[in-house]
Amino acid sequence: MKGKNLMGEALRPSKALDGVNGVQVVPRSPFALEEINQQREFQSTHDKSFFTANQPLLMQVWQQRPSCLRPVRCCMKGDQNFQETVANVLTSLPFIVLGIQAPRRNLNSKLYANSLIGVGVASTLYHSSRGKLRMYLRWADYTMIATATVCLSRALRNENPKLLMAASALLLPVQPLMVSAVHTGMMEVAFAKRALKYPELRMAHNVHKMSSLLGGVLFIADDVFPRTPFIHAAWHLAAAVGVGTCNKLLE
Repeated sequence: MKGKNLMGEALRPSKALDGVNGVQVVPRSPFALEEINQQREFQSTHDKSFFTANQPLLMQVWQQRPSCLRPVRCCMKGDQNFQETVANVLTSLPFIVLGIQAPRRNLNSKLYANSLIGVGVASTLYHSSRGKLRMYLRWADYTMIATATVCLSRALRNENPKLLMAASALLLPVQPLMVSAVHTGMMEVAFAKRALKYPELRMAHNVHKMSSLLGGVLFIADDVFPRTPFIHAAWHLAAAVGVGTCNKLLE
């Protein structure tokens, strides 16, 4: 009997609001709450599926864009052991040497030469670092490479569109790989045109094409096979050869 009375009191509405017009207290049912939650979850899932189905095609393509068009991911991977670290640091030094030897005939060529030195320094610091600092140095490494490509493009062509240079400056900190791709492409076109015009540049251009092709393959392989040792060091060497041939354009 006491159990029935307690159950009846639990299900009986509270009398605290008796006498208040327009207010009605209804006992809560766990089944009703469960049904409401299920309806909300169904509605949320339905809304997401509806949004995805009606999402513009360009937005879906943009979400599937390659890593070169995404903000740089400052990861902790790379340099699996001490030997690989030493190899990556040693193969970063040629960029410093190339920057010191690069022609410095005007302001733009001086900026490019100094940026090459910056590439070597940033790469050396990144590969010799450990811990949380490594994330920031990875970003600095990519950004310095992009800066060097912009400086080279500027040194080769003073008539670069101002809008392009302004966009490159804005995207440099967040999309360094995309900036590098755009200005490297411009440099390749300029190199090919000059090699056709000046026969003495053809040998350097042929070496540049081979080193650029090899460097591209190694860059992709380094991303696809991150645990394969010394691929990154080999990419350093191929890139250094390509950069050395570009210095011929500034002589």
